[in-house]
Amino acid sequence: MVLPPFSGFLSLPPLLDGLSPAIIIIFLPLKISIIRKNVNPYKERGVNPFVRGMEKHADNVSTNPHELYYLKMQRTREKMERGLTEEHHQSERKLRVCVATCNRADYSKLAPIMFGIKSHPDDFELEVVVLGSHLIDDYGNTYRMIEQDDFDIGSKLHTIVRGEDEAAMVESVGLALVKLPDVLQRLNPDILIVHGDRFDALALATAAALMNIRILHLEGGEVSGTIDDSIRHAISKLAHYHACCTRRAEQHLIAMCEDHSRILLAGCPSYDKLLVSHHREDYMDVIKSWLGDVKENDYIVALQHPVTTDIQHSIKIYGLMLDALLSFNKRTLILFPNIDAGSKEMVRVMRKKGIEQHPNFRAVKHIPFEQFIQLVCHAGCMIGNSSCGVREAGAFGTPVVNLGSRQTGRETGENVLHVRDADSQSKIYHALELQFGKRYPCSKIYGDGNAVPRILKFLRSVNLNKPLQKTFRFPIVKDCISQDIDHILETQSALAIDLGGTNLRVAIVGMRGNIVKKYTLPNPKSYEARMNVLIKTCADATRDAVQLNCRILGVGVSTGGRVNPQEGVVMHATNLIQEWSSVDLRTPISDALHLPVWVDNDGNCAALAEKKFGYGRGVENFATVITGTGIGGGIIHNNELIHGSTFCGAELGHIMVSLEGPECSCGSRGCIEAYASGMALQREAKRLDDEDLLKMEGMKIAEPITAVHLITAAKMGNSKAQAILNKASTALGVGIINILHIVNPSQIILSGVLSSYYQAPVQQIISERALSSAQNIRILSSDLEEPALLGAASMVLDYTTRRIS
Repeated sequence: MVLPPFSGFLSLPPLLDGLSPAIIIIFLPLKISIIRKNVNPYKERGVNPFVRGMEKHADNVSTNPHELYYLKMQRTREKMERGLTEEHHQSERKLRVCVATCNRADYSKLAPIMFGIKSHPDDFELEVVVLGSHLIDDYGNTYRMIEQDDFDIGSKLHTIVRGEDEAAMVESVGLALVKLPDVLQRLNPDILIVHGDRFDALALATAAALMNIRILHLEGGEVSGTIDDSIRHAISKLAHYHACCTRRAEQHLIAMCEDHSRILLAGCPSYDKLLVSHHREDYMDVIKSWLGDVKENDYIVALQHPVTTDIQHSIKIYGLMLDALLSFNKRTLILFPNIDAGSKEMVRVMRKKGIEQHPNFRAVKHIPFEQFIQLVCHAGCMIGNSSCGVREAGAFGTPVVNLGSRQTGRETGENVLHVRDADSQSKIYHALELQFGKRYPCSKIYGDGNAVPRILKFLRSVNLNKPLQKTFRFPIVKDCISQDIDHILETQSALAIDLGGTNLRVAIVGMRGNIVKKYTLPNPKSYEARMNVLIKTCADATRDAVQLNCRILGVGVSTGGRVNPQEGVVMHATNLIQEWSSVDLRTPISDALHLPVWVDNDGNCAALAEKKFGYGRGVENFATVITGTGIGGGIIHNNELIHGSTFCGAELGHIMVSLEGPECSCGSRGCIEAYASGMALQREAKRLDDEDLLKMEGMKIAEPITAVHLITAAKMGNSKAQAILNKASTALGVGIINILHIVNPSQIILSGVLSSYYQAPVQQIISERALSSAQNIRILSSDLEEPALLGAASMVLDYTTRRIS
């Protein structure tokens, strides 16, 4: 008999030392039989009868310590080899991904991911399962659009029990649970992607979890305010991985004890499509095909769903909405409600009011997502309670009237007006009057157009060899920052712009005020050239931000002049910036970058910078005075920035301190700026130099003459220069005393290149001339290097990180 080789015998245990070869030979077949039996006892074919006999014998001698030693060695080796083989096999084989879609709404979120998976055939195998209302004629047979997108549908499951009431929803979940096991067993996916908060999705997640299939849940952690919350959170607890849309949703998942290493802050996948496709040239053709001859921004999109926890009330609100729309008398595109309990009654209300026959209305069951994007983007208003109103519509700045409680917990942009207690037609009508035809800054709370690449990268990182069992993180994490891993978290950042008289600067600014990258260019003299340079530089910065692992939340603009921050318009600028009056900054920047935009003047931005990053943190009342080329500033009163009724509040440089003082750039005389600004000091320095009264012994003067030369001469004992600086300090001090006596701030922060020089003399003047109650107010010199950029960034960071309805 020829024995198979066994390398384990090359190293014998101490127990065998000194034994004769004959004894060793006796152990050999026993060991071989045991190994063969343990490797594959049920798949052996044509085994030598001798070996088979030894297997039987081994059952009786398995307690022999020598045999057990070899058995343990071999099992350990086999386990290691099997692990290496499986790991190598996983690294080479494709990940089998099953995407299950239940209705038209979730397909709009899943389709971009499906296209992404399909475009990487070397990495993934895609299986598509269709169920729910996709397969119902009354809801448009929307599975056809999946076929039109050239996806092979692996299984179609009819899971809806008609009735459109609570019992029918429960029965539909039960029917899906009966049908899904066979499908999932046949497809045998590595991971199942489930979206949202529908009852169909709950059935999918339940079946997959019980069948030990990994689940990736999209849009978990969000709060809407209805039974959808319970379903959504239940799916999150069943899911192994999460791709959420907002930082708040991520924090909710962490608070729910989900493992933060398995949470991806991706953004909404639908934004990948809508941010690049909503500006189509043929949008008027799309509008015309659905609504006929109607102008852009002169129609309404209506989409209202039942609230399953209060069906009768939601039906009442639906009727009031229709009455308001009839009275409002605008062309309206109205979509049928979803299949939730109560939808049948809502359709009855619509038909009872004759909506389908009314000339102002077009009632439809389904619109392809690409066309729906165009219709929402160019609508005068959207009304109802669809999540599209608080999510996708915000990306276009489309005004929205949200009715009832269905979306009240969601984060929203400023485009959403909530009518939570929609108990009368007049209240809804008034909301339409307020919103219709407006335009808001586009919001990217829910995504930046890069969700799919993040999700695909996340899927590639899934290790199938790791244990399937979920682990939860207890206790609840209240204020946790996710791991800084590039596919899990990006740094929240703002794009800050500072438009000065000489330079145009753009910077990527992080949450803590760190400038990640800065771009500085000459500020062109004409409006057109300035806007071209500005938008191109911003576009370059947004592209660089991706490489720098920064997520741009919005754009903040600091500019000289009088600014209407509500409209994002520069109303009037100083002579330092030419062609800069009645300029709408918000619209062109927002349209070009698809980002929300905030605009304010440089003085106010300096105050905001101090409030967030400087000496103003935690201070309710303070004023910032910029001492640079000009004099400006901002006042924070009760934690709010003062703008004034005509947006010229806190024009601190133009506080008059003399009736017959030098002429100011504003056209008046005796302003602080005419005495204490860098331009004023430069003017006086040139005058002294012309009279040959500036230069001191040992002092070098190089052209051009600046305020620095005047300060240097004063320090060297030049009495003329000292007199000028004393007058400038006195003028600035008297102006600040006026501020103290009017708004009584708790501190004054001097900012700008001259702040360190003015700090001590201004403090002295206040102690001498102010009212006793104001004499001890501190004068501080700012230590912020870029107050204008930081202030512009703070408008974005403060707003976007706190925004919730």
